[in-house]
Amino acid sequence: MQPASAKWYDRRDYVFVEFCVEDSKDVQVKFEKSKLDFNCLGGTDGLKHQNEIELFEVIDPNESKHKRTDRSVLCCLKKSESGKSWPRLTKDKAKINWLSVDFNNWKDWEDDSDEELSNFDRFSEMMNNMGGEDELPDVDGADDEESADSDDEKMPDLE
Repeated sequence: MQPASAKWYDRRDYVFVEFCVEDSKDVQVKFEKSKLDFNCLGGTDGLKHQNEIELFEVIDPNESKHKRTDRSVLCCLKKSESGKSWPRLTKDKAKINWLSVDFNNWKDWEDDSDEELSNFDRFSEMMNNMGGEDELPDVDGADDEESADSDDEKMPDLE
């Protein structure tokens, strides 16, 4: 029996833990207020995996869920206190060799003043506030084709 490798990330209302076990069978996930128990058989060799995590904060076991895929088991832990950041998944500060942060899904939501806006929306809003093509200043003679500039002269034909 060995622990399954896992990745985790934090959100405003939930904490997500993904146990990376391919072709898992007999998956058992038990949610308690301050603890998560995970058991399964994994891979073609049917190796037994077991993880027990004393959680950093309290969760709502009734609102927490898990979903099995061919590649992993994703657990969605409902925080008891929404909006409170978890600096780590476990109660202990000790480094756990099978647990890592899922940086692909990590989001620093604490610093977001308006979480509803996606990065694209914030970028679009910033660009609109800076001014666009409609707000370009008028340049005298910019559209006049008759106003000739020194480098607007006709080029001689190539021989």
